[in-house]
Amino acid sequence: MTTKNDMLRELFLANGLVKGEDTHELKFGGRGLTIITRNGIEKIQYHNDIRVTYHVEKMEPDFVVIRAVATKGDVTVETFGESSPKNTKQTYPVAMAEKRALSRAVLKITGFYKFGVFGEDESDDFKRKAKEAA
Repeated sequence: MTTKNDMLRELFLANGLVKGEDTHELKFGGRGLTIITRNGIEKIQYHNDIRVTYHVEKMEPDFVVIRAVATKGDVTVETFGESSPKNTKQTYPVAMAEKRALSRAVLKITGFYKFGVFGEDESDDFKRKAKEAA
């Protein structure tokens, strides 16, 4: 029987991810999470020839929602990225919503999500702290 760790290892190798460079581990809500950095998301997108289009679903001064449509071969997934002062400290809500939508779309279409892997942009809490990155 293949374990979750075996499947993750296979996905990491297939996508050229480097632990510590493209990924980091985070204790969150009492459990360990694997977090993919922005660079890692871009590698996964490139290695899988994933095409992503974006659509603005809602744009208000304090709330932005972007829909991402990702295509890999004949498979298509749709997902959303959102940004508001309640869920980010960033001052660029459209860019943050787009990054979140891209991370979610790429991780969903490649199967990373089903193993509990998240993109660094999905939550400010997932960002690697400066001292941890050094």
